[in-house]
Formats: sequence, structure tokens, C-alpha cells
Amino acid sequence: MEPVDGGLAELIPDRDRARAWTLLIDGAPQSHVDLDDPAYLSFEYQRRLGHVIDLVAPTGKPVQAVHLGGGALTLARYVAATRPRSTQQVVERDAALVQLVRRELPLDPGARIRIRSVDAREGLAKVPDGWADLVMADVFSGARTPAHLTSTEFLDEVRRAMKPDGCYAANLADGPPLAHLRGQIATAAVRFQELALIADPTVLRGKRFGNAVLVASDRPLPVAELTRRAASDPHPGRVEHGRQLTDFTGGAVPVTDAAAVASPAPPPSVFR
Repeated sequence: MEPVDGGLAELIPDRDRARAWTLLIDGAPQSHVDLDDPAYLSFEYQRRLGHVIDLVAPTGKPVQAVHLGGGALTLARYVAATRPRSTQQVVERDAALVQLVRRELPLDPGARIRIRSVDAREGLAKVPDGWADLVMADVFSGARTPAHLTSTEFLDEVRRAMKPDGCYAANLADGPPLAHLRGQIATAAVRFQELALIADPTVLRGKRFGNAVLVASDRPLPVAELTRRAASDPHPGRVEHGRQLTDFTGGAVPVTDAAAVASPAPPPSVFR
């Protein structure tokens, strides 16, 4: 184990893949990386974010991407492998974690990935206006998304950094009664014209704590293809969109900086 800002980090070898590791922080699985096959996405929520990447631009077409939260740089490696010559900015506040990952899980020297070790919102503010095809948020501090990354003001900054036809995707975590998830959908709905949500049906029904991927854009989303891909995953997911997604919010109101709180902490049983 090695101390990082977020706690104690540990890399566990994958018994089924030769040069693959799972990054744990304080015992919680944080990222999975296969150095021989960076296009392989092991974690359920990362596969769903991978689907979003694949539908933003055709395979092989370079993109400009911003990753808020870096972890082991799994998704940045995925973009670099599937879309060579892409230009990416990763914002990961935990400088000790970045150092560990660079040392133990080195990046392809040809990957055009710049890493800033600052707060996610501070790093996003440095992205030029209209620069990004894709902004992805996967930020957790102590297994909770910080409050200042859950508000309409935060999404205003996301929109500023995105191209007019760009796409935003966020990894959210919540459990019953899903108040945080409903609030995040309501928040995105007042800043983007199109929304979709990908999650395990049991999470959507409020039966267990889990991840959900929120996708937002001002252009029409490829809902049918997202639905097909999510349903064919090893752990099938469901896509909510349109009126069904609106109904799912249950009257939740948008979150502002003044009222924002961190996402709920997962129960200990989640990581057993």
C-alpha cells in the first residue's frame, strides 16, 4: 500500500490478464487497467462510459476530451487506444496518485494526454471556451462526489468548455431513495436539451446502491444504440430517456452551489 491524498492506494494484479491491475483506494475498487489492451474496460460503469465515447465519434477519429477525475487513467487510455491522435486533458487533484500511476502503470509515450493535479472545477476553468468534444466526470473524494461538482454553476462551466455539439457524461453513485441521482438529472435538465441515463435496473428501482452514467448534450443522443450496447453488456443496463427520465426525477429540483451537498457515502457492503 502507498499513501495518496485520498487514503491508501494499492495495485492488485488481475489473475486472468497478464499485465492488468485493479487500483484500490482504502479498499474500494477505483480503476482497472490492462497495459496490453487499454481498450479493455472491466468495470461496469467504465464500459458504459466507453459506449458514450464510441458514440460521440467513430472509432479512429481523434477527439478532444476532458476527464475530470483521473484515477488510473483508464478512460484516457481507452480514448488514446481507440482514437489515436486525440488530445486529452485529465484533471486529477491527487498528485500522489498521479505519481503512483505514472510510475507503476506508465502511459503510452505517444499518447497526447496532459494531466493537471488541481481541483476538478479549477482545472475545468482552464479549458478554453468551446474546446472539448467530450467532458467526462468521474470524481470521488472518500467515495463521494464533492458538492461543488453537482450544481448548475458547475454545469455552466462544463458547457462553456464544450463545443456546441459536444457531449457530457458523468459517473454518479447513489442508493435508495435515489435523492442525489434524481437531483442530478433535474440539474442537467435545465442546462442541456437532451439527457439519457444508463444504470442497472435494480439501481433504478432503488433496490441497491450503485453507479449510473448520466449523458447530456444539446444534440440528439444515440439512444437506440446506447440501449442496445448497454443491454448486451455482461451486466446488462437499462437506458432511460425522454418522458420516462423526466418522470423518474419525481419532482426533484435543480441543485445550485448554495444548496449543493456531496453524494451519499456507499454502505460498507458495496465493496465486499
